[in-house]
Amino acid sequence: MKSILSIEHVSFGFEDSGIKVIDDLSFQVNEGEFVSIIGPSGCGKSTLLRIIAGLIPPERGKVYYAGKKIDGPARGIGFVFQDFALMPWLTNLENIKIGLSLTDFDEDKKNEIAIGLMNKLGLEGLGKQYPNSLSGGMKQRVGIARAIASAPNLLLMDEPFSSLDELTAENLRSDIVYMLKSNDISVKSIIMVTHNVEEAVELSDRAIVLSKKPSRLKRIEQIRHTRPRDRKAAWFSKAESDIYADLTD
Repeated sequence: MKSILSIEHVSFGFEDSGIKVIDDLSFQVNEGEFVSIIGPSGCGKSTLLRIIAGLIPPERGKVYYAGKKIDGPARGIGFVFQDFALMPWLTNLENIKIGLSLTDFDEDKKNEIAIGLMNKLGLEGLGKQYPNSLSGGMKQRVGIARAIASAPNLLLMDEPFSSLDELTAENLRSDIVYMLKSNDISVKSIIMVTHNVEEAVELSDRAIVLSKKPSRLKRIEQIRHTRPRDRKAAWFSKAESDIYADLTD
């Protein structure tokens, strides 16, 4: 498979406190993969995601997307935040159109793209409403629509389901899997930070398991099973147990 992202010997720390968060971390993500990053609380998972997104620079090491070194926010990479990060003074449609702010599309084209994404993600008829009128699950759908509006190939998600109830999260996870299979959605690869082992096994092709701070690579769990996956299957339980063993070691 073709590599879309390469993390090479990345380290990160906070100089003012002397705290080292990530230590010499390397792995690759291939085109078409769903990769989860999982590790103990406070181990730097979200920091790593922001380094990949180009929002903060690594202290040492390099990150390459599509063969080019990331030195800042990169075209072709979308970001879904844990806390939705929607602008409450903008309508849902306007929030989605933020994802198109760096494009050359005229207003009609931006509206066409945003409305099309709303329809795909179950947000029909909600464009003129504001985020405070939506449930948590619907707010995250708006966040996802905004993240993929600019047609990225790689989608980064920072614990996107952690603030949702289980039924809402399950429905949204199903939609994410559908996105990967859809030919009219640009996203081909996903990197998701999660603290939920079951979620990682349910969704991922590979789970990157990190140690406690400073984060080092402990394990890469390969999950070669078709979706949707049976949580009661023996292989599912074994994969969960293997990851838990590394997290609690």
